[in-house]
Order: sequence, then C-alpha cells, then structure tokens
Amino acid sequence: MLAALIGQDVAAIDTPALVIDLDAMERNVTRMATFARKHQVRLRPHAKMHKSAALARLQMQAGAVGVCVQKTSEAEALAAGGVSDIYISNEVIAPAKLRHVATLAHALNAVGGRLAIAVDSLEGIERLAEAMAESVRSNGTGEGGNGGHGNAPAGSGPAAPGAHDAPASLIDVFIEIDVGQGRCGVSPGEAAATLAQAITAQGALRFAGLQAYHGRAQHLRSIEQRREAIAHAASEVRRTHALIEAAGMPVDLVTGAGTGTFALEAASGIWGELQAGSYLFMDADYAQNARDPAQPAFEHALFVKTQVMSVSASHAVCDAGHKCHAIDSGLPRVHALAGQPALVYANGGDEHGILHPASSKDTLPAGSANALPALGDTVWLIPGHCDPTINLHEHLIGVRGGLERGTVEHVIRVDARGALR
Repeated sequence: MLAALIGQDVAAIDTPALVIDLDAMERNVTRMATFARKHQVRLRPHAKMHKSAALARLQMQAGAVGVCVQKTSEAEALAAGGVSDIYISNEVIAPAKLRHVATLAHALNAVGGRLAIAVDSLEGIERLAEAMAESVRSNGTGEGGNGGHGNAPAGSGPAAPGAHDAPASLIDVFIEIDVGQGRCGVSPGEAAATLAQAITAQGALRFAGLQAYHGRAQHLRSIEQRREAIAHAASEVRRTHALIEAAGMPVDLVTGAGTGTFALEAASGIWGELQAGSYLFMDADYAQNARDPAQPAFEHALFVKTQVMSVSASHAVCDAGHKCHAIDSGLPRVHALAGQPALVYANGGDEHGILHPASSKDTLPAGSANALPALGDTVWLIPGHCDPTINLHEHLIGVRGGLERGTVEHVIRVDARGALR
C-alpha cells in the first residue's frame, strides 16, 4: 500500500512514480495567491490539471474562490471530495450529461455551494434550462427566491455561495466567446448579446458573465507574441461587454486567462477572474516560454521518478515510457540533481526511455562530461504536459525536503482520473 510510504525516505518510492516536490508546489501556490490579491482579481485555478480534491482544497485555503473543470464527471469527482464551488468552463450538450449537471447544481446549492457552466449556443441554453427544470420537478423545489441576478451589484462578480436568495436549482451560466483559440465559443459581439438575452429569459439560469480564454496564447514563446494576442482578445471582450450592458444586462464577471498570460489579463482591467492551472506544477512545455517579469517565477514541482534498468556504451534506459507521461507537448526533460550528468530523454516506447548524454559538454557538471547514469540509479523527469500526465496516474506522492533527501509526507489521490465525460 502506498500509504506505507508516508514517513519514508524518497528512495523508498518505487518506479515509475509521479512525485510532487511539496515545498516547490506550496511556494507556487503562495506566489499565485499573492499575485491575485495584489491585483484585486479572483483566482479560480483549473483543477483539470491536477484532478485532485485535496489539491483543489489547498488552493482554496490559500485564497482561490473555487476551481474550474472541463468535464461533468470531473465536477462530480471534486464535489464528492468536498469542493463546493466549481465552474465547468466548457460546453455540455448531451441530455444525459446535462441531467448530471442539474443534479450536481441542486446538490451544491443545497449545501451553500455553487455550480457554473459555459454555453455558446441557443440550443445549449435551451437544453440546460430543460435539464434544470426537470431537476426542479424531480426534487420538488419551487422557483422561489429572486431567480435573477441575486444581490450581486454589477461588476462585483458572481455572489459567493449562499450570498443571494436564489432558487435551489439556480446555476450560473457564462457565455464563452472565441477570443482567438479557434475552438469553442460564439463570435464576440452581437451573437453573444443574443445568448445573454436567452439566458436571462430562463428562470433557473443566471447570466454570470463572459468566458474568454485564449488557449493558443498560453504557449506563444515570446512575451511580445503573448501581449499582442491578449490585447486583441481584450478588445473583443470590451466590445462584447459593452454591447450586452447596453442591452440592459449587467456583465458581472469576465473569467479566463492561463499560466502563460494571466498577468496580461489581470492588467487589462476587464478580466476579473484568472483560471491559470499549470502554475501549480509547471511542466517542461511552459518552461520554454520567455518569462514575463510581470508574473511571479514558478518552480517545477511535478516529476516522474524513474530508475535506470539498462546501460550500454552509448546510452542508458530508464523504466518510464509513454504509459506514465504524456508526450503531446513533447518529451520530458531530465532534471539533473547536483553532481548528476546532464542527460537528454529520447523516445523508447511504452515502457522505456532512452537517456543520452547532453549534446553540449558546456551543460555537464565538472568531471562528468559524456557520463551516463549507472544501473539502478534514479533519474528524475519533468513531464512535457502535466495535465494528461496526471491523468495516467492514480496517486501523486508528495515529498517534503527535496527530491534528493526528502521524506514522503502525503499520498494524494487523483480523484478525477479517467473522468472524461
């Protein structure tokens, strides 16, 4: 049992395993929470990254107002783990899934919690309203309360759980606008205003604001590229915001942003909530971005512990292949501890990773040029993309005191592993 690892030295962790450097992670949590407070924006981290109720609660204890997820089943898993303020920042169309959404909204409202969801079509709004109405009938709840915008003044953001007298079936609804991602989202402007009118016409739905997330901008490598992308997004958001408010519908909140650009959204004066998620662990892909000095410096905190299982004259082989780390954003980077040779990870298939000496001798520790690890040595990898890597594991092993001499302090369950619907 993994629980037996608690209190043991990091060397006791079998390989391959997904390990959190708790000290680095907690510094990341503090830096992001401090940034949000300083800039007077709400923080709603994306829990689709870590899929863990325990880590979501940790972020909320540090000041986050709640979390985002992308899937209905992710929301259910985190709610079952005690997370009470959840935003499904994605469209849900299937009637069966919407019944789950409505049931969860009813359950969270009953305990003073909150569920929100994104829409980008009239049909999506109608299907959601139908599911909410069915939930009201099934639960025997009436349409009491104000059923509108609650007590939240315009511009204040959605009310905190329990802060307005809303019907038990109320759900917050954000209109997603496409600000450059080229994925989901209605066109900015009049099309979004039409959807806002449709939402306000439904008694159990509360128009909560705009979802404006520019995913493609997160991984633009230069600061200038990211700045240009978010400036365009901000222009579209302002235009849409003005049109909807001119039609008499307050836009309480604009939510979005990611780890690559959140300082830009915070500085815009239009986004009131940040959805950055990867800052918690920082993967190898994000490390390739030129760092914006307006953002805090985040540390790598998620690692794959692996062991060398074979050595030849030209390379070594470790026991961490593609079944334990995602490669959609590139292969993992080898994290060399003090005195270890600098290595490069190459594709070895499902169960193996090929380790070569770093190509430049200038990057190698003194006295270890072209060195390879020995049979049985531990090698630490930084995953290319943390989100899908975590989805491959049932547990995260939290280590206190560093990767070299640390002690296992926590075994954290990945509650929403495989939550794909």
